[in-house]
Amino acid sequence: MKYDYLIVGAGLAGSVMAERLASQLNKKVLVIEQRNHTGGNCHDYYDDAGILVHKYGPHYFRTNRKHVFEYLSQFTEWHHVYYRIKVMVDGKLVPLPINLDTVNALYGYNFSSDELKEFFDKHRTKITKITNSEDVIISKVGRDLYEKIYKAYTTKQWGLDPKDLDASVCGRVPVRTNRDSRYFTDKYQVMPKYGYHKMFEKILDHPNINIMLQTDSLK
Repeated sequence: MKYDYLIVGAGLAGSVMAERLASQLNKKVLVIEQRNHTGGNCHDYYDDAGILVHKYGPHYFRTNRKHVFEYLSQFTEWHHVYYRIKVMVDGKLVPLPINLDTVNALYGYNFSSDELKEFFDKHRTKITKITNSEDVIISKVGRDLYEKIYKAYTTKQWGLDPKDLDASVCGRVPVRTNRDSRYFTDKYQVMPKYGYHKMFEKILDHPNINIMLQTDSLK
């Protein structure tokens, strides 16, 4: 069979590209994938106990772009979810990212949002040129909260001292002065109702698309 396009990789980018070429341009597409499944790192499966397992770690989908959400909604129903984290600090279970409840619980305060802003301004370290993840945090909330919450966790997560991590790593973690405990604030935060694998099956279910799994593109 002759194809118009060869796509290497059946993850999100490759699968969506294949679907668009097939459905919108009526092109014949061959997708090759080195792994034994589609979906890339989003791949999931049901184990023997009927539990949906994310093989490569947990993934959930978030975006502020309505057209992206509506496009994927053609291929799945959704569970709407919010990602919330609590961490044990000084024997207290507190929200992360840092917010009003985090500071009030740790220090025994009853701050308002404006008072918390003043607290951060008082304790943060003013840094002219931020070069690493430690700089990011102490410039936002000060050294004490950095030591209590970020230093050990970041070192464990990345295997590096925050001083040796690019500023972008901790720069993407918000600091809030309200009580919003969500990790992200995107308008659409969802997980496919029947799993990512089923969603990818539907994305790639087109007569113009053929898939070859366990195929190395360099061989």
